[in-house]
Amino acid sequence: MQVTEITRRTAAQRRRDTLDRLSTERDVWLSTAHPEHGPHQVPLWFLWDGRAVWMCTSTSSASARNVREEPRVRLSLPDTFDVVSLQGEAEAYPASEVPDEAADAFADKFGWDPRRERGSFLYLRVEPATVRAWRGEPELRGRVVMREGVWLA
Repeated sequence: MQVTEITRRTAAQRRRDTLDRLSTERDVWLSTAHPEHGPHQVPLWFLWDGRAVWMCTSTSSASARNVREEPRVRLSLPDTFDVVSLQGEAEAYPASEVPDEAADAFADKFGWDPRRERGSFLYLRVEPATVRAWRGEPELRGRVVMREGVWLA
């Protein structure tokens, strides 16, 4: 394993890098919890609309069941070195009630439109309240780049 030196980014650069990754990446880990069934984590495709993350799952999934009981969730991009982690509350939209703009953008990004499927799907929208971003130990300090829904830089 080759170790490279980590250059500490400014808060403004972390914000720009985070927004870039949210705009371009495909997968996010969704973590939910249920009072009786405990924690659940699943990778999903996601769309960043500039304010919120949109995901889609079956209405019968554990994720859908959990957010109906406990809407507080965590989201993480899959890179363990260049960490981006979001916290917020999930809003659930049945496929028949999702705003067209969000559903159309989701379908355009992935070439898949859950509204046209036979099964029943639920769109989840998470507007982050907290965002943390860091690359390695040098960036642990100051890793919070959004607090209470406000970008810090």
